[in-house]
Amino acid sequence: MDFKQIQELIKMINKSNISELSIEQDQFKITIKQKDNEVQQIVTVPAVTAVQPVAVAAQPVAQAAPAAPAPAAPAAGAPAAASNLITIKSPMIGTFYRSAGPGKPSFVNVGDEVAPGKVVCIIEAMKLFNEIESEVSGKIVKVLVDDASPVEYDQPLFLVEP
Repeated sequence: MDFKQIQELIKMINKSNISELSIEQDQFKITIKQKDNEVQQIVTVPAVTAVQPVAVAAQPVAQAAPAAPAPAAPAAGAPAAASNLITIKSPMIGTFYRSAGPGKPSFVNVGDEVAPGKVVCIIEAMKLFNEIESEVSGKIVKVLVDDASPVEYDQPLFLVEP
């Protein structure tokens, strides 16, 4: 089972009424427990000489369609169209990279069109490089994070105009 599959399991648990899920395959075991809007995952993987458990606490996944607050009046200097922008957020904690490597072109730049499935960045977590794909269509209007910067779970990365 790879990291992306584990992420999908956590998302599905958050959206359901399931309080606990355990999966065992060969020498791999994962248990995901949900308590009071908090998801805990316990992963057991084989080590060189013994099986050692690794516990990871994850924050709950945000709702699929969060309601945008309606501004009473636009702030001075803020564009009125800012309320229709969609935010691409970090699905994990790690280090944000705009390109596949030093000297390589950025995955996306301001003004580029994105579609669902298009890679917009990489987040490195524990020496694993995870390609982050857009889930929306539109045009990148702002990159909110500097290259090689640490990011938190659910931190805004890009603003997209649909």
